[in-house]
Amino acid sequence: MTNTTRQWACFTIAPLCMTAYGVIRLTDSAHGPGVSWSLGHLALLASVSAFAPVMWRLRRWATAGRGLAAGLFAGFAAAAGLLGAVAATAQTVIDLAVGFLCADREAMDIMFDEVRSHPGVTPAVYTIGPLLFHVGLILPTVQLAAIRRIAVWRPLLVVAGIAVTAMSLDFLPLGGLLLLLALAPLERQRRLAIPDAAQG
Repeated sequence: MTNTTRQWACFTIAPLCMTAYGVIRLTDSAHGPGVSWSLGHLALLASVSAFAPVMWRLRRWATAGRGLAAGLFAGFAAAAGLLGAVAATAQTVIDLAVGFLCADREAMDIMFDEVRSHPGVTPAVYTIGPLLFHVGLILPTVQLAAIRRIAVWRPLLVVAGIAVTAMSLDFLPLGGLLLLLALAPLERQRRLAIPDAAQG
């Protein structure tokens, strides 16, 4: 599998892993610790990791053949999204570690409070940081739709997928499927990515 093929596969892998995390989470009524907590967060970690090349790919599409302004806008979106991915990764790793170290949910809550008590951790890892992840998905798809390289319904589905998960984490499976519908078809339409047109 070439590097380009792996990047295209991420458009399917990332939302599928998010959906898997959401489904596993629904089976874990206590929300940790245990096997479901660990498996779910490993799926989430895989999802966040796979979304990073998706954001990079979207940036390339949005800047190909365009001017400086388009490049700056897409670059900002990609940078914000990657920072958000780092924040989401940090949060997921913390969740995994806390789940591994604690015997029950009460102990987990105590340890989470201790982690969040450190200055800067809450905004960086739990509030502002993860929001940047959404910026990295929404802005480039909106930009691509504005220049008619993708259909308008795609960014609408991205926004819908993010919105339903923001309403409740119980809607994560639905959010993941909406992102899958918005992004996965793009891997079969390489003609949309001008930098890859010569590669077929």
